[in-house]
Amino acid sequence: MYKKKVIISADGSSTIELIGKNEQYHSIHGALQESEHVFIRYGLQQIAQQKKQISILEIGMGTALNVLLSYCYAQKHHLNISYTAIEKYPLSEEILYALNYPKLITDCPQSESIFKLIHNSEWDEQVDVSKTFSLKKIKGDAQNINLQNNHFDLIFHDAFNPDLEPDLWSKELFEKFYFSMKPNGILTTYSTKGIVKRALKSAGFAIEKKPGPIGKREILNAIKKT
Repeated sequence: MYKKKVIISADGSSTIELIGKNEQYHSIHGALQESEHVFIRYGLQQIAQQKKQISILEIGMGTALNVLLSYCYAQKHHLNISYTAIEKYPLSEEILYALNYPKLITDCPQSESIFKLIHNSEWDEQVDVSKTFSLKKIKGDAQNINLQNNHFDLIFHDAFNPDLEPDLWSKELFEKFYFSMKPNGILTTYSTKGIVKRALKSAGFAIEKKPGPIGKREILNAIKKT
């Protein structure tokens, strides 16, 4: 696996750089603002307008920033969330202890203890983070994991970029996600590359461009319109 180091992004929040790959886990323009914009504002917030009980799948859990932000949003808006996160390369304790997200998320009670609970929970077991938020972390490849049909309301596709890991952006994988989603479910992702849009459309999704976070012009929502 790639060598990593923790760096500080433009909004003061941590991200992780893959040494020699010109790739980061989150935007150097602001890790926290990017996740809040892409996955919460244009993902969870959109689904929460339709329902209060939500099933989320994340591809590329990484730092678990999206898990923490989803938990905090759920607490504020009285949502009941079942969260499944797939990660092939779990981070070391040394890296995890260097991440500063809980210190910056000051409007979420117990964010530091919740963040530790998220990372310390057992792999491949469902854990109740709270009475209304359950988490199952799965260690492995998204391509090789069986997903229940018609199950997820929302997918956070937060894998490494298509140049680095093209298999995670293929038509075949997006078809798998499509069948795992409920009608009107949303897949949200930061990548707007042509190969990504073509693969999503070929898999059956309707594509909607959304304004990007700081440092990025656009992002994508892919909708299962059936």
